[in-house]
Amino acid sequence: MPLVLVGLGNPGREYEKTRHNAGRMALELLAKQETLGDFVVNKKANARVTTGVVGGENVTLVLPETFMNASGKAVSAFVKTPRAAKTMLVVHDDLDLPLGTIKMVFARGSGGHKGVESVMRALKTKEFARIRIGVAPSGKKNPAKKLKDEEKVIKHVIGKFKPAEDAALKKSLKKAVEAMRIFAESGIEAATMFANTK
Repeated sequence: MPLVLVGLGNPGREYEKTRHNAGRMALELLAKQETLGDFVVNKKANARVTTGVVGGENVTLVLPETFMNASGKAVSAFVKTPRAAKTMLVVHDDLDLPLGTIKMVFARGSGGHKGVESVMRALKTKEFARIRIGVAPSGKKNPAKKLKDEEKVIKHVIGKFKPAEDAALKKSLKKAVEAMRIFAESGIEAATMFANTK
């Protein structure tokens, strides 16, 4: 059974390079570095898909073509049971982590992320691995500034990364890609140790 790696985001040109698409960007970078070939539209699943070998393991990379809050519909076409979900890895943006950082978790709550909530609902489990890519705006004193207002949150996550944020974004995408490789090759514990070490 191939490992399923999912990059959450919104489809369409206007959402490219937006913070909400950090998960998609990480998966696209992995596909490029591993020369897995182009993502092909799977109409039935409503997703773009590519397959290949990463770290000696067969992998299926999935980019849902649904909007973020309906991601579960696309994911459920590839992951049929809660048991199968245990070998899946979902990569997504996270407003609670500062830009330039990533964190890997397993079987944790969604933290209010609509895409993750949708996947949990569709698969009827939260027992799967996730790589959270920090997209929080930097505050003056603390590294991640909390956004209270729903409107500001939406504006921030669907806003494009600023040129000044490029270096931090590249750093976190590079680390996320490496964590995905380790996940495929050596499993979740080794990948978590790598992802969660500064």
